[in-house]
Amino acid sequence: MSEPRTWDLRRTALLTVDLQNDFIHPEGAYGRAGQRADSIADLPGRIAPLARAIRKRGGHYISAQFTLVPDASGAPLIASHLKKLRPFLGKGDFAPGSFGNTLVDELYPADFVIEKVAYSAFYQTRLEFIMRAVGIDTLIVGGIVTNGGVASTLRDAHLRNIETVLLTDGSAAFDSEVHDATLLSLATVTGQMSCVEALDWLEQAS
Repeated sequence: MSEPRTWDLRRTALLTVDLQNDFIHPEGAYGRAGQRADSIADLPGRIAPLARAIRKRGGHYISAQFTLVPDASGAPLIASHLKKLRPFLGKGDFAPGSFGNTLVDELYPADFVIEKVAYSAFYQTRLEFIMRAVGIDTLIVGGIVTNGGVASTLRDAHLRNIETVLLTDGSAAFDSEVHDATLLSLATVTGQMSCVEALDWLEQAS
């Protein structure tokens, strides 16, 4: 892995995973079901300065957002394992173009939005197309959950020889021990920085 401070920030993007209303807003699907964590709720405010900083350096901000594709009746196509884990999900939740599917206000709007149907932001999405089209080679990654969408995205980037930096406090899980264990397990595939360290890097870059 190269030293991130040598990266060309004009060819770097901040990529956030699943920081959308249905996960975070009190009126979203998870909020209505009582599924929340302070560590997750704090992420948008912590990451917003990084989105502004990367744009000032000529880079981009990409938001990958989990999407439940509706069938002809409007009922979501939910994988069986997800339905078992999250039985409260129903019609209208995470639907394309809905309030719940939209990036949270603190980060809105992103330069590009990626709809994803599984954990990884690379799986069956247009992320790689966008990266090639605008010349993005490297990624700064944060979001939720650390052991799910974030880890899957970072591992998929690694398989594609895309260098990354994981925001250690710009990602979170519902269980802090799981978050910490995931950071340890990802150390071989990604660089890691706190949001403060990353902001200092972006602001000091020439």
